[in-house]
Amino acid sequence: MRSAREVIIAGAGIGGLTAALALARRDFRVTVFEQAERLEEIGAGVQLSPNASRVLLSLGLGERLQPYVVAPEELRVTDARTGRVLAHAPLGAAATKRYGAPYWVVHRGDLQSMMIDAVEGQPGIELCLGTRVDAFASDPDRIVVFTRASGERVEHRGLALIGADGLWSTVREHLGHTDQQRFAGHTAWRALVPAAAVPTELREPVLNLWLGPGAHLVHYPVRGSKLVNLVAIARDAWREPGWNAPANGADVLARYPTGTWPSSVRAVLETPQQWQKWALCDRSPITRWGKGRVTLLGDAVHPMLPYLAQGAAMAIEDAAVLAQRLAAAPDNVEAALRGYERQRRRRTARVQRAARRNGMIFHMRGPLALLRRLAFQAAGGERLTTRYDWLYGWRAE
Repeated sequence: MRSAREVIIAGAGIGGLTAALALARRDFRVTVFEQAERLEEIGAGVQLSPNASRVLLSLGLGERLQPYVVAPEELRVTDARTGRVLAHAPLGAAATKRYGAPYWVVHRGDLQSMMIDAVEGQPGIELCLGTRVDAFASDPDRIVVFTRASGERVEHRGLALIGADGLWSTVREHLGHTDQQRFAGHTAWRALVPAAAVPTELREPVLNLWLGPGAHLVHYPVRGSKLVNLVAIARDAWREPGWNAPANGADVLARYPTGTWPSSVRAVLETPQQWQKWALCDRSPITRWGKGRVTLLGDAVHPMLPYLAQGAAMAIEDAAVLAQRLAAAPDNVEAALRGYERQRRRRTARVQRAARRNGMIFHMRGPLALLRRLAFQAAGGERLTTRYDWLYGWRAE
């Protein structure tokens, strides 16, 4: 069924699904095309800082999310070489009071499953798996989108096309953005382990950040504290044919050597039965996101390095603003999309820069690592919290 208020979305990741739900709440019909035959867990944990959780709560997803999320009580920054805690930044109830929304961590598979359930329960949204957006063209008052599924090419029409199809976006490519993503010189190893398999102090409801020379480690509980999510990131040379691949524990431990990293941390890194590794890729901010009735969202336009944990959050923010803009001017779609792009461009570029800067800080060596240690100790938890008020206090209005 076609509607005069139908929006087409390429990609059923977190950003695409959020956009679908936000648009459906504003009485748009939405068709989401996803080239994967089935939606499977990719990655492990996701941090939903208050700027993101606020949007999800506004979409009525709080009750659905509650069984899956953990609200860490604090961010704890620890120096790997000395084992000394450099800073505590309060989260939990303090974050909710400060920002009006919680700081959550969640298993990516749980978040995606919950969002798919919400999408499938919304009669205004159609989710089409195993279907790739091949091409598109503009009519005077519509976008014409061509998809391919099981070898068959089909034409669809709608008000707008949203490219939420990730770092390797086909929509971005068809818009004429020929710049290639670049390997950022770091690899992320991710794993999940049963909470019962790690020491008690490492499974507390805390967002832990360990800083060492050329590497860092993040870990926190997910799935109602039944699992611990591990993310180990180190300088690396990527030699795999794709962007992710299975990995083994020996590869990880080699980058977290005895003498530099505490035995307790190395013991945790020895625990996972399976590791998956990802090449961290980056792109510089662009000034022209879309054209005509087409625009981009999330990693398709502003991929985020993970050092600020804002990849999912920025896609969620994009979705909220995009839905607001289209609802405010459904009869002037091109103006609405350009307004969305102007509203988001400066903020997302700032977050990209801040993430890159954190990456440099997290991986300092030698005298610079000493300066980092002194800076964290001098800042303390309150200044560390204040530093990100601009990020976590964001509201779509």
